[in-house]
Amino acid sequence: MAPTEVAQSRRIVTEIPGPKSRAIQQRRSSAVAQGVGSVLPVYVERAGGGIVEDVDGNALIDFGSGIAVTNVGNANPRVVERAAEQLGRFTHTCFMVNPYEAYVEVCEALNRITPGDHEKRSVLLNSGAEAVENAVKVARSATGRQAVVVFDHAYHGRTNLTMGLTSKNMPYKQGFGPFAGEIHRMPMAYPYRWPTGPENCGPEAAAAAIDQIAKQVGAENVAALVIEPIQGEGGFIEPAPGFLPALAEFCRANGIVFVADEVQTGFARTGDMFACDHEGVVPDLIATAKGIAGGLPLAAVTGRAELMDAVHGGGLGGTYGGNPAACAAALASLEVIESEDLTGRAREIGELMLDRLRSFADRFDVVGDVRGRGAMIAIELVSDGRTPDPEAVAQVLRHCHSRGLVLLSAGTYGNVIRMLPPLVIGDELLNEGLNILEEALAGL
Repeated sequence: MAPTEVAQSRRIVTEIPGPKSRAIQQRRSSAVAQGVGSVLPVYVERAGGGIVEDVDGNALIDFGSGIAVTNVGNANPRVVERAAEQLGRFTHTCFMVNPYEAYVEVCEALNRITPGDHEKRSVLLNSGAEAVENAVKVARSATGRQAVVVFDHAYHGRTNLTMGLTSKNMPYKQGFGPFAGEIHRMPMAYPYRWPTGPENCGPEAAAAAIDQIAKQVGAENVAALVIEPIQGEGGFIEPAPGFLPALAEFCRANGIVFVADEVQTGFARTGDMFACDHEGVVPDLIATAKGIAGGLPLAAVTGRAELMDAVHGGGLGGTYGGNPAACAAALASLEVIESEDLTGRAREIGELMLDRLRSFADRFDVVGDVRGRGAMIAIELVSDGRTPDPEAVAQVLRHCHSRGLVLLSAGTYGNVIRMLPPLVIGDELLNEGLNILEEALAGL
């Protein structure tokens, strides 16, 4: 059955959240663990394009994409068709018991589209955290080393290992330790907050990180360096130019596996198929998830054949990894990205949003920085020059949510507003959403 078409216009018919959403929220409080949060408790009835419709009949502009998952749009017709057809044939066999062709096809596609023309292998998994954890497993197995290098402001997941890799304590790590050992954190190239200015950030941050690795860990002990080419939860921090290439070269020279965590940045989100493409960085391993399957749970590790094949038989896998319906959805999603040139569309979205947001920065002192690429854009809100202002973010989000715009916060200091619209959103909705954001900033 084809998905019902969702009208691409904002519509507010009740307060946000409305009475039906509030009633479900009451039920939730006695059924769902309190540790599970929601940014905006409007309960969704359907979604498509750049719109999310709730159970009260409100239609909200979607600047979240389920945290960079629905890149091709919610309930994309080709994704729905392929997944439904697969569900009608079989739902599960476990690839490790009775394999199926779609798993192989997804791996072939990933091997083709990820950076680099070397021989590759892939493994399919369930979540971004699982992908990062398996990348570390592969690196340790292939190198015989144990140490893992990560960076300030990083976010890599909620499993025990990936919590250890993650920089931000609250809410991700508080009370959940002890964490895995042999994890070493290095300074991040954060242009807006680099002490000597953004023009010096790339080379200075790379030199500082390499120096600390050599002194504190020993390059010969490092199995993997794991980094987001643009940091997600850390605040959409785009590393200063030259930082990633310098780290990649250091890894090559010292036998360290360079792991790109492209869970949030992958699949056309940043205006390239992968964010590493921007500076021509070729990772040894790349972890992907989120935008891979149009909303169905799927993740992967793709990398150099000699690394991936170094793991003993049975060392990689999982019961649900590469679920057949998710594989079908991924194949459809990748077809949409390529046939509709969604990388080009992401660049168009970025140009429109950055132009508007930079005009906001010129008018509103609270906007300290505007950054990002493609449809992965953020503003950092500050007071007194560069002091992080999380309360301003909270006020802006309250206003935008009440007016029917789905927005997310981010950042180590909680002072970043991140924007992740679906790549199929229209310019009219984009501008309307930015108008609402402008109202919120003007009202501070």
